[in-house]
Amino acid sequence: MQVVERLRELSRNLWWTWQPGLVALFRDIDPERWRRVQHNPVAFLAGIPDEKVSRAVKDQALEARINQAFHSLESYASDTGTWGRLYAGPLQERPVAYFSAEFGLHESLPIYSGGLGILAGDHLATASDFGIPLIGVGLFYARGYFTQHLDEDGAQQESHDETDVAQLPLQRATTADGGSAVVEVEIGGRSVSACIWQADVGRCSLILLDCDIDRNPDEDRDLTDRLYDADPGVRIRQEAVLGIGGMRALRLLGFRPSVMHLNEGHSAFAILERVREEMEENQVDVEEAERRVRGQTVFTTHTPVEAGHDRFDLDLFDETLAPLRKRLGLSKEGFRGLGQPPGDRRAPYCMTTLALRMSRRSNAVSALHARTARRMWQVQWPDRSEDEVPIDHITNGVHISSWLAPPLHRFYDEHLGPDWEARQCAPETWAAIKEVDDERLWEVHQILKVRLLESIFRWVRTQEERRGNEGAGLGALQEEFRPKALMIAFARRFATYKRADLIFADEERLAALVNDRERPVRLVFAGKAHPRDEEGKELIRRIFHLAESDEFRGRLAFIEDYDINTARHLVQGCDVWLNTPLRTREACGTSGMKAVFNGVLNLSVQDGWWAEAYDGTNGFSIGEGEAHSDPGRQRERDAKALYETLENEVIPAYYDTEGNGVPRQWVGRMKNALATLAWRFNSDRMMMEYAEDCYLPAAGIKTVDAQSARRRSPTA
Repeated sequence: MQVVERLRELSRNLWWTWQPGLVALFRDIDPERWRRVQHNPVAFLAGIPDEKVSRAVKDQALEARINQAFHSLESYASDTGTWGRLYAGPLQERPVAYFSAEFGLHESLPIYSGGLGILAGDHLATASDFGIPLIGVGLFYARGYFTQHLDEDGAQQESHDETDVAQLPLQRATTADGGSAVVEVEIGGRSVSACIWQADVGRCSLILLDCDIDRNPDEDRDLTDRLYDADPGVRIRQEAVLGIGGMRALRLLGFRPSVMHLNEGHSAFAILERVREEMEENQVDVEEAERRVRGQTVFTTHTPVEAGHDRFDLDLFDETLAPLRKRLGLSKEGFRGLGQPPGDRRAPYCMTTLALRMSRRSNAVSALHARTARRMWQVQWPDRSEDEVPIDHITNGVHISSWLAPPLHRFYDEHLGPDWEARQCAPETWAAIKEVDDERLWEVHQILKVRLLESIFRWVRTQEERRGNEGAGLGALQEEFRPKALMIAFARRFATYKRADLIFADEERLAALVNDRERPVRLVFAGKAHPRDEEGKELIRRIFHLAESDEFRGRLAFIEDYDINTARHLVQGCDVWLNTPLRTREACGTSGMKAVFNGVLNLSVQDGWWAEAYDGTNGFSIGEGEAHSDPGRQRERDAKALYETLENEVIPAYYDTEGNGVPRQWVGRMKNALATLAWRFNSDRMMMEYAEDCYLPAAGIKTVDAQSARRRSPTA
């Protein structure tokens, strides 16, 4: 049974999520069951007798692959030659604590809702590859965000399915004496308890707090039940557990971080708890403790949308955090003032204000976002000009191994060299893509597109069966969605500022494009609207009805319940990744980066990362980056530019093929995208910037020479 035990050991470390060979290994044992358990190896193995697993391993000659994967994990975990060891060695003793309200590592661990969590998952995986000791701190949501289904009228229906924690790669954390690790957080007039779950993420750890334990009353047991509860009273208590409880959990488990990195403001109460610790441990006053903690804190702001920043009524804040205020020895006014603009004592308490005020380094997630953030938060520094507001930027990047299609991984191994991942930050690594035969690259893309089509048909079949109209639209899709047809995908949260319906601004003009028999366009949409966002829900309903209309039937598909698995398929197999936000409202947009690595071209407004990425040859731009003060007028301009770009650039380039069917101009843009963008927008580059510009200075460590260090990627 040794081989089965090794499989179980591999399933308990989320390192497997970015190992395509290991994913394929689990799938090969029983493909249908693997899909049924949402690609969760813990649940997969729990439902199969060991004898059956052993028999499948023997029948398919999988033992060598299992042993190789097991030894690879052992070697990975024990490697002492990592970038982190070489360039950030002092952090090994006192790690980085990375706080985030959500972590998106894999679809089988549903404690994420969107881009913030996906970025946190990529950050954790990259820290692991680098050998940078980073402890993720979050909450365990038994019912996650929500599961989305559309009814017969296209109305979004939300359900909250409880996750069986026994089927997840989580273990209950214990104290030194073997007891269950539980922290207490004083919230208002009572103490709330939270147990601690731990997950291994390669070389890193993720700890998740869970209030669903017997010692809590029902009201508190439900506190960590759902992600982003809309009730302000629940939200502030969740954030108290995340920040205050998270810091206490670190201490209880023996971690003494030298740096706190707050991924958005939801966890900013961790700063106040760290100030209390500093005061009580080192017998210093609150001003000195604040100074010390500020120097150890890094804050990343992600949203340029006002509604995305938590603000709480002052009375609610006073009531919830009163126990901590008293231990800090602060007056109500002084305590409130940490989360208010200077001089405005009536403003609600803002978590982002607290984080900005109490951080040594604050950063936005793209160059354009930094300009927007400085404008938004200048009120915190009224004596400074907008350009002097201390918010810099570190543009996001994506963890390539988590998002790259296996056939392309093998393709890059062949054409860029087997060590290309260790050289992914060097421009010359990707320059080699220019020498690849167009036919070879296009062939791989077509293989991935066929796989996506198979997934779309499977998803639509399931959706129709659920609504009781099996086959109503599937047959038309199977007839019209062909590999040779240009496929455009739009998949993201259905927040209104993302303008999912921009491409439908002129339905007649779009209908002409999708019904062109010589050069057809096919559209795939996916995404969730917040349960309280009626406008977002109405956008989904409109697209649903268009998909059933005579003009768009079989040419437009909406995929329900958008998650990491759906995103992975779409960014790997579509032709064009569409992004249409109202400019300056998209902080970064990392899904477009994932598309790049998979040979998919971006068609986007010049917002977020695309504003610093587009060069005229590596994708397509909607407009030229202009912004009108009137959103309605801006929409008209952008819709016009979108149609013109589709008609004059995108469609002609895709369908300009030679006798062998290869669109040379299109493949040229694919190569240009990889050559100009891949080395810049990966998470290796991002992690090195965080380490050198944020973590090491916050830990009081002199940084190494940036240029030499950044040319070295992790020796994973």
